[in-house]
Amino acid sequence: MARRRTTGRPATLEDARAAKTKATRLLARHPLVNGVGLTRVDGGYGIKVNVLRPAPDVESLLTEVDPVPVRVEVVGPVVKRG
Repeated sequence: MARRRTTGRPATLEDARAAKTKATRLLARHPLVNGVGLTRVDGGYGIKVNVLRPAPDVESLLTEVDPVPVRVEVVGPVVKRG
């Protein structure tokens, strides 16, 4: 699932896109997750996981995926704007 960065270099956009696909699969059934995207992290790219609300298990969902860093942000419910 998640593992430690071993390369010592920032993740490329290609790394992050591949890891996003895996993270989306891993988090698909989590009730607090309402989005998975990409973000800039430490001079490279990472995965951003949007969640509905703070919860004890939210920050520990994932920390890295293949070895792209994961950032979790509480964004609340996503609503359509007219």
